[in-house]
Amino acid sequence: MSDFPADPADFTGARVLVVGDVMLDRFVYGGVERISPEAPIPVMQADREIVMPGGAGNVARNIAALGAEVVLIGLVGDDGAADELNDVLTLERGIDARLVVDEARRTIEKIRFIGSRQQLLRVDRENRAASTPAAIDTLIDAAKEALADCAVLVLSDYAKGALPDRVITALIVAAKSSGKPVLVDPKGSDYARYRGAYLVTPNRAEAALATGESCADDASAVKAGRKLVETTGIANVLVTRGAAGMTLVQGGDAPLHLAAEAREVFDVSGAGDTVVAVIAAALAMKRPLPLAARLANIAAGIVVAKVGTAVVHPDELRLALHMPDPHGIDAKVVSRQQAKERVDAWRLRGERIGFTNGCFDLLHAGHLALLSEARAGCDRLIVAINADSSVKKLKGETRPVQDEKHRARLLAALGLVDLVIVFPEDTPIPLLEMLKPDLLIKGGDYGIDQVVGADIVQGYGGEVRVSRLVAGHSTTATIQKLRS
Repeated sequence: MSDFPADPADFTGARVLVVGDVMLDRFVYGGVERISPEAPIPVMQADREIVMPGGAGNVARNIAALGAEVVLIGLVGDDGAADELNDVLTLERGIDARLVVDEARRTIEKIRFIGSRQQLLRVDRENRAASTPAAIDTLIDAAKEALADCAVLVLSDYAKGALPDRVITALIVAAKSSGKPVLVDPKGSDYARYRGAYLVTPNRAEAALATGESCADDASAVKAGRKLVETTGIANVLVTRGAAGMTLVQGGDAPLHLAAEAREVFDVSGAGDTVVAVIAAALAMKRPLPLAARLANIAAGIVVAKVGTAVVHPDELRLALHMPDPHGIDAKVVSRQQAKERVDAWRLRGERIGFTNGCFDLLHAGHLALLSEARAGCDRLIVAINADSSVKKLKGETRPVQDEKHRARLLAALGLVDLVIVFPEDTPIPLLEMLKPDLLIKGGDYGIDQVVGADIVQGYGGEVRVSRLVAGHSTTATIQKLRS
């Protein structure tokens, strides 16, 4: 895209203020093997639990993942859930959380039980009591103070009490008086309460509710956007339409339709938060709104292929901008965190994860035999390769023949391989502990007990195999033959 800046995924220096309904999202995972004798319901054996910021907290988490800085302000109760929320926010790099305690409320908590690859139940813990005037005054004062050092204000409205009309009005007036754009992730049908906002980002259902237009096609989405601009005092409207993409309506300018970028959709939860986050970070970098919307559309296509309320990283945006095929060669060479996200998605689909590792300096028939056998034993194959520094330790100063970038891309070009990770450690043990593959396979003429990491994989119930060597084929033999 020639109209993008040199590095559109660089958000260094951007600082955004997010105010809204913060929540604690709790995910409980397990297996289901029987039906309860007490009632016709599944019995889930819980084996792991994850907590993360939800609601406005997830918007802040998405902004921070882009490399920008974010101040997060919202209401919590005086309870254990608030303590947990503050703890997880402390671990999120780039988030300055300034949560206001309202003793009349409880911290909003959503608990999702996920068994055998599907959500079985969601339990919400919240109360409907109005926030106390004192807490609202404190929130407004904290937001106005934080706004001085932020370039953009995001109002993340889930209709849970943190954004009553007087908060919205006070903060929009304060932002406009200092020339800072206000983005709103809206709720309800009365968008006049967001009068003065620079942009609102309703999804198709929300826009239809607010305008009476179906938003089922480009024309009706434009009609809905125009109606909101003309009747509410909002400058711009971005209607997110799922598989139909996005429609941006900007005052009197021609509308912009963006086709959906997703090639693979696994989980749409949190995609709206990602859209708001990317636009906010882009506007904080002084990028025009159409460019910000295009970036957000690309980011939405990335995040829906992940599990749960995931985030998008700058490297993923860069890759998507320059590599239109998300399953292409460079898309397979990933970081550890990206590998973990992919593995989580595959595992929830019930796919079997295979893993092998080595130098893979010069690809030969022995390598192909190993990879073929490994792929036959799993649904997804991960290949971890030693970094150049690690190869030198193992093979000497004359190796590797090919650097890690070229070795990784050659492996990624093979249809047998789903992901490639470069690791600098002497062994792949940290990767095995993180990814927990179902199958670990190595080529050699030794026993399973000699495979590095075999005890780890077997310890959690995984399988370890040793593939037979193909006689006469090795990188060392190939190099000697070339020299002679």
